[in-house]
Amino acid sequence: MSRIGKMAIPVPSGVEVKIEGNLVKVKGPKGELSQEISELVTASLDGDQLQINRVDDSREARSFHGLYRTLVNNMVIGVSEGFSKSLEIVGVGYRAALNGSDLELQLGYSHPVSVKAEEGITFEVPVQTQIIVRGIDKQQVGQVAADIRKWRKPEPYKGKGIRYTGEVVRRKLGKAAGA
Repeated sequence: MSRIGKMAIPVPSGVEVKIEGNLVKVKGPKGELSQEISELVTASLDGDQLQINRVDDSREARSFHGLYRTLVNNMVIGVSEGFSKSLEIVGVGYRAALNGSDLELQLGYSHPVSVKAEEGITFEVPVQTQIIVRGIDKQQVGQVAADIRKWRKPEPYKGKGIRYTGEVVRRKLGKAAGA
């Protein structure tokens, strides 16, 4: 049995879960999310515990068991607490600023880079060299952060670029090491 799949999902107070056939809807103080689950797994609500069970013991059902438990758990956490990814900008003249709800980046190009805030995503810029992406959908928050990082990935020689907070960039010595 899947170690992840067999764990019950605790539903905090203020979060409402509805199960309609293969559709699991989660509504909380921060918003509402829904996930369609496979026919090979079922969802059941017992008080304040949500349980994901598999229909049979086939290989495909076993693989979906832990997957859908994790997806539904992320929905419950998202609507109650939310998710965030923090990015930092390293480089002379590289900076970020908010333009309304959109993000404006100066990354050494001849023009500023504008990143539109998708629905359900908010940006924070506490310092010019730090960006915080917040939202209720974990996958969407991670994708937006990865798209921002893609504009200027950290390079190994000077370490300039956009990186996740705490990300370690392995530095190379360059031409001076060959002498």
